[in-house]
Amino acid sequence: MAAKRSAGILMYRVRGEDVQVLLGHMGGPLWARKDAAAWSVPKGEYTADEAPLAAARREFQEELGLPAPEGELRALGEVKQSGGKVVTVWALEGELDPAAVVPGTFELEWPPRSGTIREFPELDRVEWFALADAAEKLVKGQRVFLDRLAELL
Repeated sequence: MAAKRSAGILMYRVRGEDVQVLLGHMGGPLWARKDAAAWSVPKGEYTADEAPLAAARREFQEELGLPAPEGELRALGEVKQSGGKVVTVWALEGELDPAAVVPGTFELEWPPRSGTIREFPELDRVEWFALADAAEKLVKGQRVFLDRLAELL
């Protein structure tokens, strides 16, 4: 069986000497009380019949409820995460107001084995972080993309 594949867009902006990145806090009850290593690049899974870049744009729109801003998408490569999923990310310089985000949702049986299906936001909040702060917030398997972005800039 082929590894699951995921694609996303890491938005960044430059503020004086600082580079900031836009991250989303993972939604749902499993992440609700976590902050460190509980944030992600807006991304999602795709199948072999979809181009990774098209998937990254689609997932950005689905997760944030807004299209990715216009601009040059710069490849940050791919990473195989500990669970085996291969994540491909592009960097995009742009501006986005976190207050304008209308996240997509997913359904989950909660509490477990209760028979109750509830709807949760894919991302329950979105914020800009300086690179050093983002390294603490971002899930471990995606931190390499921050290093690659810093090298690119």
